[in-house]
Amino acid sequence: MDIIKELTAQFNLQTWQVENTVKLIDEGNTIPFIARYRKEAHGTLDDQVIRELSERLEYLRNLDKRREEVRSLIDGQEKLTDDISAALDKASTITEIEDIYRPFRPKRKTRASVAREKGLEPLADSIFEQNTDSASPLEMAAEYINEEKGVPTAEDALKGAMDIIAENISDDADIRRRLRNLFSVIGVISTSAVDKDAESVYSNYYEFSEPVNKIAGHRVLAIDRGEREKFLKVSVTLDAVKASNVITSATLKPEGSPCTETVRKAGADAYDRLIYPSIEREIRNMLTENAAANAIKVFALNTKELLLAPPVKGKTVIGLDPGYRTGCKVAVVDATGKVLDTGVIYVTHSEAQRNQAKELIKKLIVKHSVNCISIGNGTASKETEIFAAEILREINADVSYMVVSEAGASVYSASKLAAQEFPQFDVSLRSAVSIARRLQDPLAELVKIDPKAIGVGQYQHDMPPKELDAALDGVIEDAVNSVGVDLNTASVPLLSRVSGINSTVAKNIVEFRDENGEFSERSQLKKVPKLGAKAFEQCAGFLRIPESKNALDNTGVHPESYKAAKELLSLCGYKAADIGTDKIKEIKTKVEEIGSDSVAEKLGIGVPTLNDIIKELIQPARDPRDELPPPMLRTDVMDMKDLVPGMELKGTVRNVTDFGAFIDIGVHQDGLVHISQITNKFIKHPSEVLKVGEVVTVWVIAVDAAKKRISLTMKQKKQEN
Repeated sequence: MDIIKELTAQFNLQTWQVENTVKLIDEGNTIPFIARYRKEAHGTLDDQVIRELSERLEYLRNLDKRREEVRSLIDGQEKLTDDISAALDKASTITEIEDIYRPFRPKRKTRASVAREKGLEPLADSIFEQNTDSASPLEMAAEYINEEKGVPTAEDALKGAMDIIAENISDDADIRRRLRNLFSVIGVISTSAVDKDAESVYSNYYEFSEPVNKIAGHRVLAIDRGEREKFLKVSVTLDAVKASNVITSATLKPEGSPCTETVRKAGADAYDRLIYPSIEREIRNMLTENAAANAIKVFALNTKELLLAPPVKGKTVIGLDPGYRTGCKVAVVDATGKVLDTGVIYVTHSEAQRNQAKELIKKLIVKHSVNCISIGNGTASKETEIFAAEILREINADVSYMVVSEAGASVYSASKLAAQEFPQFDVSLRSAVSIARRLQDPLAELVKIDPKAIGVGQYQHDMPPKELDAALDGVIEDAVNSVGVDLNTASVPLLSRVSGINSTVAKNIVEFRDENGEFSERSQLKKVPKLGAKAFEQCAGFLRIPESKNALDNTGVHPESYKAAKELLSLCGYKAADIGTDKIKEIKTKVEEIGSDSVAEKLGIGVPTLNDIIKELIQPARDPRDELPPPMLRTDVMDMKDLVPGMELKGTVRNVTDFGAFIDIGVHQDGLVHISQITNKFIKHPSEVLKVGEVVTVWVIAVDAAKKRISLTMKQKKQEN
């Protein structure tokens, strides 16, 4: 297989783009580095395309590796023919290659293998030939009676021969391909209840069927889980006549023969006993794999949006980790995330304790000039939110609150990392600190947590761990590197997500910083143990040093382009001191007057790199999150009983799934905007319109207090009508 040609066609790119990108990947460069600092080489492809190309490259190489393994295995049996070799060359999936290998694969003991041991294969071949002038199959079988080999009668010989024919038909790659395609196009997946009277969340699937090619991924995952938990029985069915036609058209000879009916029966046996169970498993696996792949994409997309949620910068925050019996844990952190105060209050106990709690929070607000209150959305969060809203009504201060997801906070607070960060605090107080910091800088805090614990997906615990981890690692890597990292304040978990830096090097950076003081320039990174030239090349551009005397050290300009950046400043009449000032905003116009191509050539760089340098000189240390709408802060709270159909509300998107989006509208229970209620236009997936963290306007359709369900719509015109 010409992999470059395949990738060029699949991604609709130029050959040179693919060749250069593959070369960069093979040289050990990270995706963020390739996307950001090698734009001329690949034609300004974004990181997502490069990542997908990298994944496809790995798949195609594994495909080629398996192709050659199978070719070698068949050749080792001295059965490799030109036709088989050509079929292997043509195969474009692992499944096709395995179908070709199936007849040659060493088998466990089967009815057909037993028949072969009895010497019945020549009989099977003769019957399958279906010669018009042949004797009847039973007459032919009589010649193979052999008591010593366990063939006492002609009927036994015929039965063994039919077993061989059935297995040969089952092993036919073309028949399996055609039937698999038929299952994929017109197959139906059906479910029924193991116990119709059993109560479960799977009751919608107690009597359910849908075409294989139409069933939604979230339904597949729900069905799979229901089957695992023994609530559902599942099958994939295919029209028997159409299945039979595939086999008969491939095996029966049109002239007619005394053997034709025997071959037909063997084909029916092959389908019922061998092919159908096998392909049903394959189709189920295919549905699950596709559903899982899509769910992982949704989870990864949601995680990225959550990581890149706009930070609430420069604010002192009180973090509240709600609880009933053990009380609500309190942590005050300053604008840099440093813990200033901690405590425990009892919001849900006696009135006296509630009043004491109010007094403590009011004192903390005044003492530390608190700007925001961050409330975890777990147990007792509704009561804590009401409590916070009451305080804000009672004080004369510009303070607001926000409910944040506390998913994974308990995982973090009990981790070794949290113990190292806050050895003086118990587990519950660490959670309160994490909740406060999540409001200040979601990215810096969430990278400390296993992304699977963040909880913005669907059925994430059912996903293949390897694929899920790879997708989430890629998302976190892209998010961290798109924002950039302050080299002098970043934690080990944050640094370990920077391009080219692993956890060992990240620890070495922090230890070097602790022993030698803050970094004053990027070049000092070369002194960090185990951070070699390649790692420096990959990471340097993504690390910022605000305190550096070299203004370029606090930009996204890579050190390899410092010379070009300085020459650009000089060419346009600027000094390093002008970087980031209003004065330098005219640099883009000056470059355009000279001509971008001419300037780039003079500086020895490409136009994409020139444009990136200009952006960084105008706006150094630019945080892409600053360009997003700010998070929604509240000062009051509503109750579910306050909601009425038609009510207009502002809300924050908390999760996006295949079937819709969950919106936090400030009543503790998230409302669901079904995919059909998101827009008047047809969309395939809610993520086409919505993303996690986005603030949207919604209208209430219905409220079911008993089931704690809120139905919302975003279709304004529908409400007005």
